[in-house]
Amino acid sequence: MHKAPRTIRAVLTPLAYIASRWTPSPRTVRRAAFAALLMSVAIVVTGGAVRLTGSGLGCDTWPKCTDDSLVATPAQGLHGAIEFTNRMLTYVLCAAVGWGIVAARSAKPWRRSLTRLGWVQFAIVMGNAVLGGITVMTGLNPYSVAGHFLLATSLITVTVVAWHRTGEGDTAPRPRVPGPVRKLSWALLATTVVLIAAGTVVTGSGPHAGDRSEIKRMPLDWATTAHVHAISAWLVCALAVAMWLVLRVVDAPDDTRARARDLLVVLAAQGGIGYVQYFTDLPEVLVGVHMLGSCLVWIGVLRVALSLRERPLDRAGIPAQSDPQLTAL
Repeated sequence: MHKAPRTIRAVLTPLAYIASRWTPSPRTVRRAAFAALLMSVAIVVTGGAVRLTGSGLGCDTWPKCTDDSLVATPAQGLHGAIEFTNRMLTYVLCAAVGWGIVAARSAKPWRRSLTRLGWVQFAIVMGNAVLGGITVMTGLNPYSVAGHFLLATSLITVTVVAWHRTGEGDTAPRPRVPGPVRKLSWALLATTVVLIAAGTVVTGSGPHAGDRSEIKRMPLDWATTAHVHAISAWLVCALAVAMWLVLRVVDAPDDTRARARDLLVVLAAQGGIGYVQYFTDLPEVLVGVHMLGSCLVWIGVLRVALSLRERPLDRAGIPAQSDPQLTAL
């Protein structure tokens, strides 16, 4: 059978074509994964800025900004510009995820697990873009807004896992701590999920609806939901402290104990911000910082859980951990 011309092969298998001509260094693969993580956090923060400035309906339709214009118009003013800018950042996020996919596919040898994680990220981004359009077309329905945030959190989850996996091999994972410690990490993960979900309910029933007009809110008492959220936060803090203490008792590796310590620092800061914003009637700036803190807490919990097992590097894997500068990223 004759081979297809080079140009045809490039069209049929573009990733394989690029991989045949470019081999990224392990550092490049890791940086590409980190770029996707950074942008997944940035899109949450900028999305919060859209809501907190009342710009959620700055572009009143989707995928266009108005019925007659793809971009924001002068008549839409600052709110239109803010909402349209946030939409454009989705393309930057797609570029970061795409870079991660190309880098993972082009690495030698090819690690299919990293490529699959990249495609999962892309699917979540596309799904959240559609959900964002539904949110606009339903007039910022609070349940749709909550789902939009939870999908963004799912994206952060996958990007954290992908970033972590760039520093591992493809062998079977093996534990670094005893079984009960790993079970404690699952409890910490599950409780943090409840905390984040409760946070979306507080948002959905609170005063920052995302637009200056009358927007439907969740039919729940905001003060009560805030107290439930606070209780969840205290439970997460208790589990995080228990994790830090247990890791010291079992003499866990230094990097694992460091991640547990970092998580405690983030939780303390996030809890302080949460109480200050509650007693100061939710100033927009503090709410935005609290949203960033939510992302950092989730990342911290995930990194603790991931550090409890390891996949030793084999000869077929990317020698990421052999580079001291790389592991410092």
